[in-house]
Amino acid sequence: MSILAWVVLGLVAGFISSKLVNRSGGSLGFDLVLGIVGAVVGGFLFNQFGASGVSGLNLYSLLVAVIGAVVVLAIYHVFTGRRAL
Repeated sequence: MSILAWVVLGLVAGFISSKLVNRSGGSLGFDLVLGIVGAVVGGFLFNQFGASGVSGLNLYSLLVAVIGAVVVLAIYHVFTGRRAL
């Protein structure tokens, strides 16, 4: 995937996961970084369970990135002591 595709996927996935976990979106930069890290984490987790990870700019990859970003946000909230609701 190109850098632009990673940025678009990361931004959308970070925004969706912030809305799911925090009920309020984060800043643009936070959502972007969260989505890109989430795509990497989601791809790793899906590969560990035998499924394919992020494969391009499509709905399946968006789902993988959102699941990864939710995992990253949950871990973030555990370490910072914030409640996710």
